[in-house]
Amino acid sequence: NRTTTYDIIETLTKRGLISSIKKDGITYFKALDPKELLNYLEREKVEHTKKIEKQQKEIEELLPALISLENPESTKPKVTFYEGEKGMRQAYEDTLTSKETILAYANVEDMHKGLPNFFPEYYQRRGVEKKIHIKCIAPNNKTSIERHKQDKKENREMVLIPESEYDFSPEINIYEDKVLFASWREKMAIIIKSKEIADFHKKMYKLAWKAAKKED
Repeated sequence: NRTTTYDIIETLTKRGLISSIKKDGITYFKALDPKELLNYLEREKVEHTKKIEKQQKEIEELLPALISLENPESTKPKVTFYEGEKGMRQAYEDTLTSKETILAYANVEDMHKGLPNFFPEYYQRRGVEKKIHIKCIAPNNKTSIERHKQDKKENREMVLIPESEYDFSPEINIYEDKVLFASWREKMAIIIKSKEIADFHKKMYKLAWKAAKKED
């Protein structure tokens, strides 16, 4: 194949492995001396080694930061950002890994509108299968009142507060050492993994729950 042959020759010429000369309109090609070929290979080996060493050095410099992200003993908070419908589904899938009660502030109506193919059927079914208990403080709109009726069946405790006074759209879920913040109108969610931050929000939730019970 002439095209393939010319491509190979061009590549070898660029690498300095063959030389060319034009004579009487004809191009003649000549391969390097075998000794020069060995020198070329040695140079390539050195360059390749340098490249590998550079990459290794870069990885070694990044390694402590990478390890800290995965190290459960690390005290540095880990923040993960999720965007769009797919991202928000992924964020809420993470809450389904919880081994303890999920503490939530949620506008159930906005939640169902935000991910209609996820809430309530899929999420509640998965939560029940995993025996995850949920406590939820929610504005008392039509949707939340209907869901409230299913509390026992869906392993949930919901406290309804006056929507006229406490209407909100963003949602907060507190579970284990994580806090999820979600904005249905902006289609984004953030999960902060930090024991200190999660513990603080759990204490604040305890106060909010007591106050909400008085409003219910």
